[in-house]
Amino acid sequence: MPQVKIIAKNFMDMVASLPAMKLDKLYENAFICEAILRSLPPLAKKYVLQMLYIDVPIPAKSLGEWVLPDGSSKHRVAIDRLIQLRVFTETVDRRREATYKINPTFQKNLQMLLSHGEVLPREPMPSNITVRLPSLEELDVYALGQWECFLLQLISSAQAERPSNISSSMMKVFQRGLLSQRDKEAPRLTESGFQFLLMDTNAQLWYIIREYISNSEERGVDPADLISFLLELSFHVTGEAYNSNTLTEVQRNTIKDLTDLGLVKLQQGRKESWFIPTKLATNLSVSLTDSSSRKQGIVVVETNFRLYAYSSSKLHCEILRLFSRVEYQLPNLIVAAITKESLYNAFEHGITADQIITFLQQNAHPRVAQRVPTVPENVTDQIRLWESDLNRVEMTPAHYYDEFPSKEVFEAACDYAREWNGLLWEDSKLMRLVVKAEIHVHMRDHLRRQK
Repeated sequence: MPQVKIIAKNFMDMVASLPAMKLDKLYENAFICEAILRSLPPLAKKYVLQMLYIDVPIPAKSLGEWVLPDGSSKHRVAIDRLIQLRVFTETVDRRREATYKINPTFQKNLQMLLSHGEVLPREPMPSNITVRLPSLEELDVYALGQWECFLLQLISSAQAERPSNISSSMMKVFQRGLLSQRDKEAPRLTESGFQFLLMDTNAQLWYIIREYISNSEERGVDPADLISFLLELSFHVTGEAYNSNTLTEVQRNTIKDLTDLGLVKLQQGRKESWFIPTKLATNLSVSLTDSSSRKQGIVVVETNFRLYAYSSSKLHCEILRLFSRVEYQLPNLIVAAITKESLYNAFEHGITADQIITFLQQNAHPRVAQRVPTVPENVTDQIRLWESDLNRVEMTPAHYYDEFPSKEVFEAACDYAREWNGLLWEDSKLMRLVVKAEIHVHMRDHLRRQK
C-alpha cells in the first residue's frame, strides 16, 4: 500500500526556495536577517559572525582551515546552507578556485543589529487606549478554540460546534491537498488529510502556513512580502496589543486570515483597532523539533487495548475515531478501544502504525508520560504487526550513488542527505549510498560543488 508523507518545511526552507532577486529583497528587513542567523547551524553562525566585518572575498581554502580535519563534513553542510540562503555568494575563478563573500544587504543589517541592538517591529499600544486585554491563559483558550474549529471544519463542516467565520476561498487554500472532491459529492479527506490530523500542532501549523504562502500569488500577494511579515510577526510579544493602522493593506488582510486560525486576536476600541498575537504566532520561527510548546497530554493506553482520553473536546473524539472504536463519551472522558478493524480502516486511509504510536506517545497523560514506555509494548507491537499484514513490501523511489572520489566527499554526501531527511541506506566500506528521489536534484547540485 503506497504511503503519503507530509513534509512540513520550516520557514528557512521556504526562504531558500525563493528566487535570488526576491531573497535579496527579503534581506532588506532586519528581522529576516536576525531570524536567518538564529536558524543557521552552529558552524555556519560562526562563519557569518567572523566574516561580518570583512568586505573582501575569502578563499574557500582559507575558510576550510578554520575547522579541524574531523569537522570537514560539518563545514561542507554549513557552507551549503549559507549558499542556499544566499547569505554567502560563491565565485569561481579561471583556476577553479572558489571564494565566498557575505551578502552585502544581509551584512549591513546584521551590523546595525549588533551595533544598535534589537528594535521591535512596532511598539505596543499604551494601556490607557486599549480596553481590557485578555490574559495569557484566556489567549491560549481562544487560540486553541479557533484552531480546533478549523480542524473540525476540515473533518466535516457539519461537525463544527459553532459556525466558522473562515471564508470559503480561504478554506480552499488551507484544504488544498488535504481534501478531494468529485462532481456532486461531498469533500473527503485524502491520505495526506488523515495523516495531517495526527500531526503535532506545530507541524500542522507549518503545513498550513506553507500552503498559504505557496498560493499567495493567486491572491495577488508577493510570497517574499508575506514571508517577511510572518517572520516579523514572530518577534512580537504574546498578549500585547499592536495598532492595526501600522499595517499595510496586504498585512491587514493577512491578519484577518491569521485570526481565523487563532494566530492573532482582533479587538476594536472606540477609535482604534488592534491585534494581539497568540503563542501560535510568536512560535512561527520555532523549530518543529522543539517540544517546549507542546500541550499537556490527555491519553492513557492500557495493556488490554483500552484507551482513555481525559478531554471534553469534540475534536479529540473525532481524531481518536480515526484509528480506534469510540465506545462512549462522558463530560470529561472519552473511552475507546484499539481494534484490528479500526486499525485496518486507518491503514486503508493512509495512516501508518508509526504515526498512530507517535500520536499516542506525544499526547500521553502526565501520569503515564514519565513511564518507559509510555504506551505498553504489547500494544505498539500489535499495531505494527497488524500493519505488516497489509504492508508486506514498501516501495520508495530512490537514487543510487557510488564511485565517490574520497572518503570525505562520501561522508559529506551522507551528512547532506541526512539533513534533508533523505538518506535510505549507506555502505561506508564500499562508499555507496541510496537517497530518496525527492532530494536527488539537491544531492546532484551538492556533489557538483564538491568537484
